Amino acid sequence: MPFKLILSLLVSCAIVMVTMPAFIKFLKKLSFRQSISEYSLEEDQKKAGTPIMGGILFILVPLIVTPVIVPEVFHQIDTLIVMLAFAGYGVIGFIDDYLIAVKKNNEGLSPRAKLIMQVVLAVVFFFLYRGHGSTDLFLPLTGVTLHLGFMYFFLVLFMFAGASNAVNLTDGMDGLCAGVTIIALIPFLAVTLIQKTGEEYTLSVFIMALIGALLGYLYYNKKPARVFMGDTGALALGGVLAAIAMVTKKEMSLILIAGVPVIETLSVILQVAAVKTIHRRIFPYTPIHYSFRLKGMPEKSVVYLFWMAEAVFALLGFFLAMK
Repeated sequence: MPFKLILSLLVSCAIVMVTMPAFIKFLKKLSFRQSISEYSLEEDQKKAGTPIMGGILFILVPLIVTPVIVPEVFHQIDTLIVMLAFAGYGVIGFIDDYLIAVKKNNEGLSPRAKLIMQVVLAVVFFFLYRGHGSTDLFLPLTGVTLHLGFMYFFLVLFMFAGASNAVNLTDGMDGLCAGVTIIALIPFLAVTLIQKTGEEYTLSVFIMALIGALLGYLYYNKKPARVFMGDTGALALGGVLAAIAMVTKKEMSLILIAGVPVIETLSVILQVAAVKTIHRRIFPYTPIHYSFRLKGMPEKSVVYLFWMAEAVFALLGFFLAMK
């Protein structure tokens, strides 16, 4: 089995590395390029015209590589749910990116339309999972288990909508989101290996394939980025983190494992609340990674700082998951 894990990582990484240049040219030919808001930081204005939807490639590759390496994946409902969540949220992001590319602005799907789609997917995932999985919620460190029953649906909805939007907010600097997600996937990989999820570790193989694809993508997304993942990739990554947390029964650990996206989201919520209530900003700019830029820290340094912070959160989240 270790051979299949390593194989899925290497094959996915190699495919993305080899095919990405041609895919970038294809995106440019279709004029699927990033449009930058007039309110963006001055340095970010230079990124206008960079191809978006690079996430399409690192979504498709793991979805193809995993069944090839472990054909028994089609008999593992948990892994199929995770893969479906990955693809489903990718589709929502694709629609959003397509509207942005066509309209040449950063509006895309309305928040209401995006939420409706997320609710529909959450309903699908809940009933697929409820058919064989537990709707209990274990609270780490307390030994308490909550029997949620149908109320588990609302937890699923919150997890998927929250995680997808949180990762989307993290996608704001070259290499930031991909690096943070790779780090967040590692503790979940460890959990699946310890739990022996699936008779043939199919979920572990998928996670390794995804990490490999993201490593290949990161080579082209590091500063200066030649391609952006867009909402296609960001929403898919958030959805897949939520799905993995659900099927491994580490729902509460997700909050800590995805620490950086959670903080990015909280910074936006607090900023909006402060502006509406006390009519002043708490942070210079949100999501909070931009505040570091405004304070004079180079983009690369901010990215490395957030990677290190995510590594700490991932390690703490793993220990929490094991309690």
